Amino acid sequence: MIDKGIFTQVSKDPLTRARTGFVELPHGRVQTPAFMPVGTNATVKAISPDTLEEIGFPIILANTYHLFLRPGADVIKEAGGLHGFTGWHRNFLTDSGGFQVFSLAPFRKISDEGVKFRSHIDGSYRFLSPEVAVEVQTSLNSDIQMQLDVCSPWGSEEKEVRSALRLTTEWARRAKAKWTEKREGGYRGELFGIIQGGFDAQLRARSADEILSFGLPGVAIGGLSVGEPFEVYRDFLASTALLLPEDKPRYLMGIGTPEYILEAVENGIDLFDCVFPTRTARNGLLFTSQGPLTIKKAAYERDFLPIDPLCGCKTCRHYSRAYLRHMYKSQEILYAMLATYHNLFFLADLVSKIRYSIEHGSFTAFKRDFLAIYHTKQD
Repeated sequence: MIDKGIFTQVSKDPLTRARTGFVELPHGRVQTPAFMPVGTNATVKAISPDTLEEIGFPIILANTYHLFLRPGADVIKEAGGLHGFTGWHRNFLTDSGGFQVFSLAPFRKISDEGVKFRSHIDGSYRFLSPEVAVEVQTSLNSDIQMQLDVCSPWGSEEKEVRSALRLTTEWARRAKAKWTEKREGGYRGELFGIIQGGFDAQLRARSADEILSFGLPGVAIGGLSVGEPFEVYRDFLASTALLLPEDKPRYLMGIGTPEYILEAVENGIDLFDCVFPTRTARNGLLFTSQGPLTIKKAAYERDFLPIDPLCGCKTCRHYSRAYLRHMYKSQEILYAMLATYHNLFFLADLVSKIRYSIEHGSFTAFKRDFLAIYHTKQD
């Protein structure tokens, strides 16, 4: 029997579809809107689980494809699932592994049954099906697991998009059957379906109808932020979000910059994730209230201000741009740790302020004012 009703809406902005609420999961309640840091190998790079908890994140991601290959789902299951293996005792969302498999175009073959692919680690052949993806994620003890799907990148031909949509729907049906079996065996995690359809409004509507017909606990929008212009992202986000029900959590996959997050929240999205904030932190790009700052630039060699004078994170309270630049240029590990902390703190603080603005009926003004300042710096 499928449990329903994991999402509760608390407040709604009077002028937009922005909303606050919470998602009830096995390892605690998640206040929404919420940004979820990405921990590909069951670790968010350059930051510890207790520090993530200190910042206030109630949920992080792990990657099924990478963990399937190394160390293997059996090892993690033996350790007590991801929570026992990693020491992170809040929630995990795991993707299905599909995106990584499909990015290995020369090394995989897609059929109705699933995907045969070669491991990027040792070249061995592996097979991932909707059922295997559920089995693996159940072994990981994911709090939210994602169905195996087929993503259609920007520029895909209509024939490819239709094929991806058909497979995604069929694989959602099979994933639901396997997940229901696992739930009957005591597994407590939820399964989300994924809407595809490329950049075709009719196909997106069809995908939404088909995925929602399975009555899964939550729904994700896939296939956006895959190389398309921002205006296209904005338009297809808005039209797709209108198709989603009010009583389920809505997850937009793969976004993690202020502009994209604000657009998502305005359209009623509850959850979002991206590797961008942590990856770019390690590579020298830092968020500030006036826009991104590239710490590697010579202009910061003798700049003894914090990254962002308006930020209250530990990095900004104790370290200067000059010192961070020095550490970056010297390839010191501490740089990656402090930069990652700052970028994640910045996004957590932004989303907290977004929730506050929705609760007080001022989201539209908050978005306008934030972006007006955010776009003043051209670094």
